[in-house]
Order: sequence, then structure tokens, then C-alpha cells
Amino acid sequence: MKRTLLPVAVIIIGILGLAFTYVPVETNSSEIEIKELISKSYIHGAFNELNPEAMAKGFHKDFAIFSAKGEELSRYEIEDWVSGVKKRKGAGDFDPKKNVWDHKFALVDVTGKSAIAKVELSKDGKHVYTDYLSLLKFDTGWKIVAKVYTKH
Repeated sequence: MKRTLLPVAVIIIGILGLAFTYVPVETNSSEIEIKELISKSYIHGAFNELNPEAMAKGFHKDFAIFSAKGEELSRYEIEDWVSGVKKRKGAGDFDPKKNVWDHKFALVDVTGKSAIAKVELSKDGKHVYTDYLSLLKFDTGWKIVAKVYTKH
């Protein structure tokens, strides 16, 4: 009886171990794609490099930043943000060596063709923003469609 019980126990433990470690391949690849997109288009495009071309690749044309102003909802359109990025980069005092933003992905959650990413941005060792980016997967790939945030 003991000889039979041990192999059965090992098989059951192995199956349970696999059951709790399974991660769908689609989710993993989507999370990787989303992190790469956010790093290139958002972190480097909108912050570190001030690169409007990089932003255009990752943001949907109808993207907006939403924030609360009292009881009103404020909407900052992508065109206005890109114009601000161009203006700031064109200013004589822009130094890419001093404009370094660090980021951490606190969360990336994907369900089908929808996703949310929680990104923590720091500058000079200080946590400055916590951003929540909403993404949708289009025929051409993932795009950032909206942002809400908190400034610390």
C-alpha cells in the first residue's frame, strides 16, 4: 500500500504545482508588448526624450488625460500634449541628461483586447506620479487610449 501511495502523492503534488503556475501565453506576450509600448512611447517619448514621433506610435489619436477639477472632469487632448512636448524640447534649456525619469510597472492587467497599466514615475529618486494607463488592442496593435494620474 505504501509503495502505491507514494507515486500517487507525487503525481498529485506535481499536477497541483502546475495548476497554480499556469499563465496563458497570450497574456504574457500582451504584457510584454504593453510594457515595451509604454517604455518607448510614454516614458521615453513623453518624458525622457520628449519625442513626439515615439508618442505617435503608442498613443491613439483620440487619447486624452483625464483629471478632476472640483466636480468637473478636465480633458487634456493628445494634440495639446504633443504640442507641449515639442515646445519644451525646442526650448534652449532642454538637457536629455538631466531629464531622466525612472519608472516601475506596479501592475499590468490584460483581459482580451483591453488592459490597464499602473506606472510609478520617479525623478531624482522622488516618486512624482502614479499613472493609470488604459490600453486597447486594435488591428494594428496596442494603443494607449486614456490616462488618469495622481501627483505625489
